[in-house]
Amino acid sequence: MEALGDNFVGLVTIVLIFGLPVIAVVMAFWSSMHKKSKDKEIRQLIIENHTDAETAKLLIDEPKKQPRQMGPFNLDTLRAACVLLGIGLGACIDWLAGTATMSIYFWLIIACGIGIGLLCSFLVEMRLYKKYGKKEESNETKE
Repeated sequence: MEALGDNFVGLVTIVLIFGLPVIAVVMAFWSSMHKKSKDKEIRQLIIENHTDAETAKLLIDEPKKQPRQMGPFNLDTLRAACVLLGIGLGACIDWLAGTATMSIYFWLIIACGIGIGLLCSFLVEMRLYKKYGKKEESNETKE
């Protein structure tokens, strides 16, 4: 009976490790879409009510450009999600290998998982930079 409990705890741990980052990314995407729809509603109301320019400027604040923002993506969230998925992958491999938690192999496998997560994040960031990086530079030169 004890083996069933140990397997259940390991399975729940792996599901939570992989599930929580996915839920966090989905919720961040949902909140950004919700914010955009609210901003659109405010702009529409300003247009419908014929608000003067000074009052409209007070109601609508232009978003500041963030240094790690590229296109519609926040790269810090991407990096954190990839690291958490890497930790989950390392924990899954460690669980399948059956190494002891206090051994050096446990920490090496987790570190390799984090490294794989950071490598995936880097590759995705490079693709996003190739796709959106040049457009931002051209917009800045026009202003």
